[in-house]
Amino acid sequence: MSGESSPYIEFKDVQVEYPGHVTGLRDVSLQIDKGDFVFFVGKTGAGKSTLIKLITREVTHTKGIVTLAGRDLGRLRERDIPPLRREMGIVPQDFALLPRKKVWENVAYAMRAVGHSRTEVRRKVPAILDSVNIGHRADAFPHQLSGGEQQRVAIARALINNPPLLIADEPTGNLDPERSWEIMELLKSLNLNGTTVLVASHDMMVIHRMARRIVTLENGQIVHDSAHEEATPSA
Repeated sequence: MSGESSPYIEFKDVQVEYPGHVTGLRDVSLQIDKGDFVFFVGKTGAGKSTLIKLITREVTHTKGIVTLAGRDLGRLRERDIPPLRREMGIVPQDFALLPRKKVWENVAYAMRAVGHSRTEVRRKVPAILDSVNIGHRADAFPHQLSGGEQQRVAIARALINNPPLLIADEPTGNLDPERSWEIMELLKSLNLNGTTVLVASHDMMVIHRMARRIVTLENGQIVHDSAHEEATPSA
């Protein structure tokens, strides 16, 4: 016995079939260790979002096995899905901010949902907003924010409960290059502090600059995984 621990996230021969015999993923096998930073890349429809949504259980696989921290997500009961998602920080592509709540209220809502007190909310929310450089807009409503500012609020909300896993779907999709890099630097610092980070993106310029693991999908299959490349010695 080698004594090696099992992967934090594992896909074994996973297939996803959507209604109408549309294949989302086929024969996908992948291992992600705790503390990894992984980009999922590929054209629209390649399977990036499907892969991510399997982990959040927004999508269920039709064949194979998906596990997270040893839990078989295919066997998860419906009532256990909300608690599963509360263990993650999720940054959806459309931000999904509550339109009638101010910036600080959007973030506070995520804290209250897992049972934190008002005192804890008052202490922690300003600090997390400042950490993503959006504290100065704490009293603004989502419609008063730019796309980049909304993105920062979505990230603050995802981070407020110190999740061990952060999942972001196209987090720089609507941002200019400078703002995109700021968001990536933020995700990098989280990862350096131990958070496992998974990002679906098509922003190849930023991705290559980040020099992290890249998993490339094409027609629902993994066609390349940079983790399997030979490491080049550092200078």
